[in-house]
Amino acid sequence: MCLAVPAQIIALLPDNRAQIDRGGLVEEASLALVDDDVAVGDFVIVQVGVALAKLSPAEAEEALALLAAAG
Repeated sequence: MCLAVPAQIIALLPDNRAQIDRGGLVEEASLALVDDDVAVGDFVIVQVGVALAKLSPAEAEEALALLAAAG
């Protein structure tokens, strides 16, 4: 089973990609499926290296809290 998790964009890269921070783990993700404009500091929900949608800071905080509570 795969789980999509919130991540914060820390750099925009060429070819519609971004460097993201997932709780201290820095990696790259594709932004090809995100319809909204994104900027450094925005949150996105990421699954298997692909950002699926932009999240508000409140949505990201809530999702991260739920994941932390789940263990």
